[in-house]
Amino acid sequence: MTQSSNPASNQVSYLACPNDARIAYHRLQGKGPGIVFLGGFASDMTGTKALALEAFARDRGQAFLRFDYQGHGASSGRFEDGSIGLWAEDAKAAIAALTQGPQILVGSSMGGWIMLLAALAMPERVAALVGIAPAPDFTEDLMWAGFTAEVRTQIMETGAYREPSDYSDEPYVITRKLIEDGRQNLLLRDPIPLSCPVRILQGLEDRDVPWEHALKLCAALESSDVEVTLVKGGDHRLSEPADLDRLAMTLERLLERF
Repeated sequence: MTQSSNPASNQVSYLACPNDARIAYHRLQGKGPGIVFLGGFASDMTGTKALALEAFARDRGQAFLRFDYQGHGASSGRFEDGSIGLWAEDAKAAIAALTQGPQILVGSSMGGWIMLLAALAMPERVAALVGIAPAPDFTEDLMWAGFTAEVRTQIMETGAYREPSDYSDEPYVITRKLIEDGRQNLLLRDPIPLSCPVRILQGLEDRDVPWEHALKLCAALESSDVEVTLVKGGDHRLSEPADLDRLAMTLERLLERF
C-alpha cells in the first residue's frame, strides 16, 4: 500500500490499496496515543463528530486520523459494493499505514462494529475504544430482524432493497452482500476477547440503535474496564454541543491515563 499526502490541511489525501482502491483521509501529526475516528453507515469523514474530534486533537497536539471507507465520501468505489468485512479491512489498512503506536479508536454507529473488528485483528495497536451508539451486528439484529418477509425476499431474490433514510434524501441501499457478509462478522454471539478500556456513549432516545444494544455489548466484552453512559434525551447521532463536550471529556479522561 502506498500513500500520497497533501500539505494543505483542508485538502484530502489518499491511501492506495489493492485493486486500485483509494481511501480518502485527513491526518494530524501529533503526540500519542493518537485518535482515529471511524464513521457510520453511509456517512463520511466531514460530519460533526469527526470535525469536532479533529479540533479537540489539534488543541491538545494529539495525533488524529479520519477517513472514508470505500464507497463513502471521497474514497473510491460504490457504496452498494461494500460490506462490513471490506470496510473493516479499510480501517485496518488506514490504522496500519497512517498511524504510529497505540491508538484510541472512536467508532460511531457502524463504526463501533468496525472498531471492534479492527481491535480484535490488531490489539497491540489499540490503547482504548470509544463507541458512540456502537452497532455491532446491526445488519442482522437491527436490520434483518426488523425487515418484513417481503423485504427479505426482495433482498435475497433481487440483491438489494432501498430503505428510506432519516438522515438523507437518498435511501440506503441494503444489499444481499451486506447481509451475508455481516453474518460472517457477528460479534455478540460469543464473548469478545478484548482487554483494553472501553467507553460507550448511548442515547436513550436512539431510534436506530436501542440503548439495550449497548448493554449487550458491555456484557459481551471481556475487558474489566468498560463504562456505559446513557444519555437521557440523546438521539442516535449524539452530535449536539453537550454530546460533543461529553465525548471530549471521555477522551480527556482516557488520555490522562497514558
